[in-house]
Amino acid sequence: MNALELRELSYRFPESAVDVLRNVSWSALEGSVNLVVGPSGGGKTTLLHCLNGIIPHFHGGHFGGEALLFRFSTRMTAPRDLAASVGTVFQDPESQFVTDAVEDEIVFGMENLGYDRRTMRMRLEETLDLLGIQHLRQRAISQLSGGERQRVALAAALSTRPSLLLLDEPTSQLDPLAAHDILSAVERLNRDFGTTVVIAEHRLDRVLPFTEQILSVRDAGLTHGTVQQMLATLDDVPPLVAYGRYHGWDPLPLTIRDARRYLQPLVPPPHLGRGKSAPGERVLRVEGAGHQYGTHRSLGGVSIDGHAGEAIALIGKNGSGKTTLLRLIMGLLRPAEGRILLAQQDTARLKVQEIARHAGYVPQFPTAILHEESVREEVAFTGKALGVEVNAETISAKLGITALIDRHPLDLSGGERQRAALAAISAAGPDVLLLDEPTRGLPGRDKEQLATFIRDYSAQGKLVIVATHDVEFLVQCATRAVLLADGEIIADGDPADILPGSLTFSTQMNRLLGGDILTLSDAGVDRPLRPV
Repeated sequence: MNALELRELSYRFPESAVDVLRNVSWSALEGSVNLVVGPSGGGKTTLLHCLNGIIPHFHGGHFGGEALLFRFSTRMTAPRDLAASVGTVFQDPESQFVTDAVEDEIVFGMENLGYDRRTMRMRLEETLDLLGIQHLRQRAISQLSGGERQRVALAAALSTRPSLLLLDEPTSQLDPLAAHDILSAVERLNRDFGTTVVIAEHRLDRVLPFTEQILSVRDAGLTHGTVQQMLATLDDVPPLVAYGRYHGWDPLPLTIRDARRYLQPLVPPPHLGRGKSAPGERVLRVEGAGHQYGTHRSLGGVSIDGHAGEAIALIGKNGSGKTTLLRLIMGLLRPAEGRILLAQQDTARLKVQEIARHAGYVPQFPTAILHEESVREEVAFTGKALGVEVNAETISAKLGITALIDRHPLDLSGGERQRAALAAISAAGPDVLLLDEPTRGLPGRDKEQLATFIRDYSAQGKLVIVATHDVEFLVQCATRAVLLADGEIIADGDPADILPGSLTFSTQMNRLLGGDILTLSDAGVDRPLRPV
């Protein structure tokens, strides 16, 4: 039996002249796992919202054709009546929280569906264990990191054991091990309980091993097929698949184990002997900075220097202190101990507006800093606030969002919104640029453009600090990697010295070929690799 069926489905947002989806048809069997891919702003989230009834019931607009869930039409069935069968995790988990505490959030859906107390308690304990978040159960959601919030949102969706699970970028803020654990839990629900899964994801390497069907949403259309069929046609694929294409492997490898079968016997890779550039003038000094949220110590005694011309990647597990460190530098939090020197001034004596003349910060959830009516006006607002001249067209072109410059920021997709916020914050050229998970919602080609932007920006004698879990991205742009754990720095140096051999933070190419090889380029493959 089909769990899902789209029949000539079309959708256009209110006051828009362009269809996001046009006459798309597709079906998915019960118990299947389906991966949705496509460019940022291409319609992936819209497709998921058509499947859970949010469209057309909440967004309005023009809805044509039909979407069937277990033979129920979403047009004729209210979302509340689908809630017992459909669980959704949105791209921005903050938008779906309705309570203040972790436990309350997880049981909220069950309470609304009338579960008895015993069942709710059992499901709560099982879900906390399944997702490895027992330690968060008494925490306030407002005090969690972005990745921890993402896991709580997934726990809330899973607690009702839905027949259909819709996931929109569910691992975008998770460290590699946490992402593996979360997707293993989803795979287990699919395997043991027959849960049908539809997942929109840009980090395909995490999902491909257990996917049965890939849907590509582009230019209002939809193409679909088996994993191997679609990987032969997609232009955004993981490094491992690109490496397999380069060598003509068939079938294309989905895991490191698959790829190793083509590499017997393994030849030890050469040592690349990368040259290291000398750091420029010091522009940032963090001296023994510490902070805590309530009784939870998030950062303890951290010291780090930042120099002109550096691009520093902050890496570490969720809750390790990366975002806290960025917010301390920006003055949004004040250190409970130690001090931070920016442009040789103690930030404790500066207002945030004064710090903003030297540093710019793009948070994980950029909606919080987007208030104007268009991207152009956002950029202009930054220039006016800081008293500098800015050029919206120039900065938009560098980030690949020229076509979006007159769009309202809140009408953009998650990935487009990230780049719009970066355009607004970086337009004035702050000496220190702080980016928190900037690749959320970005496909591979947009990540390449972002990496180029960061390299070019730091080459102008600026300091860029990026908190990220995306190791494939950071090796394209970072000159230095700083690894945090439990609020402390445990490693600091060249990515080629820190990442190789790591169980958590090594790249696909390093896991396959070893040595200090990190990228496709290191492995002798020139990018971009496009399908033939």
